[in-house]
Amino acid sequence: MRGDRTAVRPAVHRVFLLSPANSGGERMAIVLSVRGRSTLARALQGPGAPLGEVFTFASGLYFRGKRSYAEAFARPPAGIPGCLVIAPGSGLVPADSIVRAADLRAFAAVPVDAREPRFRAPLERDAAALAAALPPDAEVVLLGSIASDKYVGPLLRILGRRLLFPAAFVGRGDMSRGGLLLRCVRSAEELAYEPVLGAVRHGERPPRLPRLARAPGPTPPVNGGRRSRA
Repeated sequence: MRGDRTAVRPAVHRVFLLSPANSGGERMAIVLSVRGRSTLARALQGPGAPLGEVFTFASGLYFRGKRSYAEAFARPPAGIPGCLVIAPGSGLVPADSIVRAADLRAFAAVPVDAREPRFRAPLERDAAALAAALPPDAEVVLLGSIASDKYVGPLLRILGRRLLFPAAFVGRGDMSRGGLLLRCVRSAEELAYEPVLGAVRHGERPPRLPRLARAPGPTPPVNGGRRSRA
């Protein structure tokens, strides 16, 4: 009966790395204020809140898209988070990790810059641990800008050709990337990935995406269509 059987290749394990939101921006200042009355602001002054939720508030559409996409398409091995966030000074942090106001102020004090040892060393430490824990054929997909080496450089030194990115990101600003990712989640269609190593990091701006109706939720789109800082 062997001839009647079709070999099925198991799905490749895939983990996503999300670039950070600006911990020192105006949106973050709103929830870090001791006079903040929102549920999120009160949580940060007390028991804490999930990092992904806080960065979504701070960054709006872009981070919401990254987080939703990673949660939809991650296929991590057992025991490894499928969605890790680059947190300045803390390396790679699971998106559901609980953070408090002091943690966010600590993030804001560390420049997102590969030349800054306080940023680079924890990132390289956690990238090395991730590389060692993943199966050899597992993929690590960066959801963030590859236009500069601020975090791409340290990640490439550790992960090499295992570090991938969505090819459709090239030339897009942060709002466009966020909208694209949310469309993929709604249609259940995953993007194509390419190795960051040797990739074209800059390109022509693609056509504008049609306006996407905002899903119900507490986070309004922000950033005014600016190009991504992360």
